[in-house]
Amino acid sequence: PIEVSVVDAANAEVGKLKLPDLFAGPVNDALLFDQVLAQRAGQRAGEAATKTRGKVRGGGAKPWRQKGTGRARAGSNRSPLWRGGGTTFGPSPRSYGYRLPGKARLGALRSALAQKARDGQLRVIEGLGIETPKTQEMRKLLERLEVPSSAMVVTALADKAVVLSARNLPGVLATCVAGLNVYDLLRHEVLLVTREAVAAIEERFRR
Repeated sequence: PIEVSVVDAANAEVGKLKLPDLFAGPVNDALLFDQVLAQRAGQRAGEAATKTRGKVRGGGAKPWRQKGTGRARAGSNRSPLWRGGGTTFGPSPRSYGYRLPGKARLGALRSALAQKARDGQLRVIEGLGIETPKTQEMRKLLERLEVPSSAMVVTALADKAVVLSARNLPGVLATCVAGLNVYDLLRHEVLLVTREAVAAIEERFRR
């Protein structure tokens, strides 16, 4: 098992912690790619739209009679063949989202956590010590811990004070163990977790 130092809010070492075996597992790059692709697809707006001939305003009257004019038959001046007409097979609002199987999602998350531990980008803190929502408190804490501007802060349970304190800091995201996901883990340089959160992560995979 991987052993890491545990620090307090003043960045003083208060002990050691052996990480669960899942942090020492293999990293499946293909699975990480598939999961990031799925999450990015789910974030697409999918709002592109064009009007078909039935949605374009006008075109109710037949432009000319069916026979005898020498011209091609026409039933509406909003046909896709006409200028100002509708679109044929144009885009319509849709969802691009899809989900990988449950085991694949868990495997990708396991790989992302293992990669953070392998690359030395996992930091464990005894407690954040943030009781009230203050951006300045979170900024000072990260400065004391010498954490770069790109960081993901994870607590065991949802902590509104922590989330609000990190919300206005560019590159910093605060969440709980239930909100852990591959895309956010990979796009932040450092993963800062509380000691309680490490136990909660192990419990999540045990279930």
